[in-house]
Order: sequence, then structure tokens, then C-alpha cells
Amino acid sequence: MSGRVLPGASTDWHGGEVTPFAECVLAPNASAWTLDGTNTWIVGVPGNGCVVVDPGPLEHGHGEAIEARVEDRGNQVEAVLLTHGHIDHSAGAEEFAERHNVAVRAWVRGGRSLSDRERIDVDGLTVDVLATPGHSSDSVSFIVDGVVLTGDTVLGRGTSLVAHPDGRLSQYLRSLDALARVCADQGITRLLPGHGPVLDQPERVIEYYLTHRHERLDQVRAAVSGGAVSAREVVERVYADVPREVWPAAEATVLAQLDYLREEDGAEASPGN
Repeated sequence: MSGRVLPGASTDWHGGEVTPFAECVLAPNASAWTLDGTNTWIVGVPGNGCVVVDPGPLEHGHGEAIEARVEDRGNQVEAVLLTHGHIDHSAGAEEFAERHNVAVRAWVRGGRSLSDRERIDVDGLTVDVLATPGHSSDSVSFIVDGVVLTGDTVLGRGTSLVAHPDGRLSQYLRSLDALARVCADQGITRLLPGHGPVLDQPERVIEYYLTHRHERLDQVRAAVSGGAVSAREVVERVYADVPREVWPAAEATVLAQLDYLREEDGAEASPGN
């Protein structure tokens, strides 16, 4: 273990307006997997058009809560955007979009898929798409006027999983590097995650994420050298401090780490290296 305090670990989070153009409606689906619940983001200047990012599950009044906030802000929904297709982010997307007669835009969504560096105009507000695969193959982030909506690529508490086999650690590390460059080049001031509280000091948070991932890789190498054979055995040694209810998530990440190490070993053994 690194001994560092995890990002956002002790911060209360209930959603709400975090910038003049971005408000979180927190879904009532809190769990060990979803932290405080899924963050549904309304992005748009009040009184203008908006996009709704990650409607999540609409059950238990969440759909009505999103509608109420859109109405109170005087927004008109122009599109539904998804940071990725995991069910806790996307379950209600089609239904919500149909209510407003708009499209669902995601990395893979037929003819309306998003593309890397695409620019979406939201009634004068610009949303830039950044492909950030790794947590899942279809993960994207959205850059809006000094903030980044990160989905599950960077969480508001702790660190994210790499959802093997769809998620790949090599892609995830490249995505974190890309986010770090965006934050430095564009002066990003805050990260708006898919779960947990908003994060200040984006560059420091992403540096922590990168350091943490490489430390975990070293721990996995040590566990394998020490005789761990299966991903579960690695989890038992490396993630012993993690609640058992999320060990399946840890095991998925370990499988991604083992794949990464095999790829790395193969590259070192290839001719010319």
C-alpha cells in the first residue's frame, strides 16, 4: 500500500450545482460498486439548451429528479451523452432520450456515435469529446470550459477498476496520460466524475492515479513471483485491505494487470529489444 490518502475519501457528496453550467443529480443507487451513486450531469447554461450526461437508472424517482432540475433551470434537453455503456450510467438513457425526442450519443451507438476530439455545441457552450478507453473500451470524457467530466476513468473517491476483458490497462494508462496533458494544456480546474465528489487539483489527482497503478503493478509482480497463480490469489495478497464485496472488481483489474505484464514481457523478449 502507498499510504496516501485516496482522492475525495472524506468528502460529503450529495450532488448539486458545481459550476454555473453544470449540476449533478445524484442517483439513489449507492453501493460499494457505485460509491455515493451515479452522478447524472446536466450541462448547459440555465435558460438555454443542455445535454444530460449519464442518466443512469431512472427508477426510485431518479428520472423525475432529473426532469425537475431541468425544468427548474429552464433548460431544454438537446441530447443525452454517455461516458460509457455500463448499466449504472446508461440504463435509462434511451427512455430519457425518447421523452425529450433527442438522440443518445455514445462511443458506439450506430450512426450517432461519438468520435475523438469531436466538438458538440450546446446552445453556445462547447463540449469536446476525448476518447479515454481503459476502464471500458467505450469510455470517453467531456471537456467543458475548464472542467472535465471523467465518467469512471477518474472517480471522486478512491481509484477506478479496469473492467477486464473489455477494459485494458495499457489503454487506461494512455488515457490517464492524455487527461494529464489536457489538464495542463487547457488549465483544467476541476474533474467532474461519474461517481463521488468533484475533485480540485486535477493534475495532482491524475498523477496519483498513475502512481497508484504502477505501484499496484509492482505488487502484482511481487505476488506472482511469490507463488500466486490465479487472479484470485493475487487479489488475496494485494487487495487484502479492500472490502470483499468488491473483490470481483479487484479481480477484473488484476486480470487486466496480468495481461499488461504478459504484453510487457512479450515486448521485452521480442527481437530488437
